[in-house]
Amino acid sequence: MDGNFSDIWVYLSASPLLHLFLTLLAYLCGQKLYERLGMHPLVNPVLLAVIVLVAILAVTRTPYLVYFEGAQFVHFLLGPATVALALPLYRQVARIRKSLASILLSVVFGSLLATGSALAIAWAFDVSEATLISIAPKSVTTPVAMGISEKLGGLPSLTAVFVILTGIIGAMIGPLVLNVFRIRDWSARGFAIGVAAHGIGTARAMQVSEVAGAFSGLAMGLNALATAILLPLLWRLVF
Repeated sequence: MDGNFSDIWVYLSASPLLHLFLTLLAYLCGQKLYERLGMHPLVNPVLLAVIVLVAILAVTRTPYLVYFEGAQFVHFLLGPATVALALPLYRQVARIRKSLASILLSVVFGSLLATGSALAIAWAFDVSEATLISIAPKSVTTPVAMGISEKLGGLPSLTAVFVILTGIIGAMIGPLVLNVFRIRDWSARGFAIGVAAHGIGTARAMQVSEVAGAFSGLAMGLNALATAILLPLLWRLVF
């Protein structure tokens, strides 16, 4: 039986569409479970899909590069998906203009807090300098975070892991924290999630409210810009 399964898997894995199919299937199953459980934040479909895919790759001993070769179309779609956030953002232009000063102040404070807290925690555990740099941009969207990490001497691949974990955790517990502090305004909730949990948090915010999704996308973009400017300056001053 094991031999037959191995032969079948080797045959199927030769097709790049297999891993794309598994990726979409894992996410759709996670999304169905997420909806069935009342869209509870702790049952995040991205987290469920990651767990399933990691288990499949581990059992089948499939290298990540082989998996990515087939699933990279999903990676390509991240670009158009990010650009598509401009539409709900355009619909909120009037609200953004009224709150522009608060938005700019919040994103600078949020960027410094996210970076500072990451550095403080990593420093407390006495990690290496490369790890310290790698974790610093954890709240920035993956391509920007990896670029910042590489420029400062970090490990881009490790940064990507921290970014994804931050996004998943932020999307899971962010709404619960906002509920505890009784923050009900959708623009404020979305902006906070966008600063803390970048794209994964923005996807979650968009599912709940278009206003929250728009402000989350705005926060994600501004936070990436602020961190790209502030983190290198902070690093030179402190280290």
